[in-house]
Amino acid sequence: MIYHVTTGKEWDTQKEAPDFVAASLRNEGFIHCSTREQVAGVVDRYFRDAGDLVLLHIDEDRLTSPCMFEPSTGGEFFPHVYGPINKNAVVSVLPYFDR
Repeated sequence: MIYHVTTGKEWDTQKEAPDFVAASLRNEGFIHCSTREQVAGVVDRYFRDAGDLVLLHIDEDRLTSPCMFEPSTGGEFFPHVYGPINKNAVVSVLPYFDR
């Protein structure tokens, strides 16, 4: 299981689409994800002042886009999805309150 943090608004605007496309896919060529252990650090670094966060729980075995674990912040390896996230790979979307 991998995870993607986003705002409820961003998720809601794509609710009817077959795939989820984060802005980073357009800007960087991949969608940033994390492992369960990395989620809190990602939220602290990039979403500290954001409200209305949701956490996408993604089964990487169901992804139709490639997922690669690559070095990033502090040498940690993070999962990057190189394409849209197909919605049938998203097993749940839950509000993120753990801050």
